[in-house]
Amino acid sequence: MNVYDFDKTIYDGDSTFDFYIFCLKKHKNILSLTPSLFCAFVKYYILKKGTKTEFKQKMYRFLTKCDAEKEALLFWNINHKKIKDFYKTQQKNDDVIISASPEFLLSPICKRLGINHLIASRVDSSSGIYTGINCHGDEKVKRFYEVFGCNAKIDEFYSDSKSDTPLAKAAEKAFIVNGDKISEWDFD
Repeated sequence: MNVYDFDKTIYDGDSTFDFYIFCLKKHKNILSLTPSLFCAFVKYYILKKGTKTEFKQKMYRFLTKCDAEKEALLFWNINHKKIKDFYKTQQKNDDVIISASPEFLLSPICKRLGINHLIASRVDSSSGIYTGINCHGDEKVKRFYEVFGCNAKIDEFYSDSKSDTPLAKAAEKAFIVNGDKISEWDFD
């Protein structure tokens, strides 16, 4: 089976950021959350305090201002075209998407593309509260083996980020995706 990260790997961009902007354009009341989002950004990215999950949970508060599951369907009606061609040409029935993006956001596009296996961050679509750990780094490996068992074999793994090195090391072959360029993973 082949395993793929989603954002900037098979999707041209960051789906969570794009979804936030999509919702912001339709629901101006999201702007009222800007001060708390700015403070969370400074705390995590500048002062290096707290966890990524805590930062993202503050960001996901915008979900309280809209019907996120409905908006996700509308979002993919427009943004499905951002799925990269390389993925469309090599897609297989047993592909796995594993992503830090929210499961409720990626589920509609995975269904549309015929992807049967999605592992992503569990975020409540109405509150923005995580119901688990952000699916990132070592957590991706843990979640993969929880779903597929400890003997599962990854034939090929694709990601845009070195933060996915733990999953790349678990694969027979690993590839780094930079825009439309795909090259073998450099573990040095």
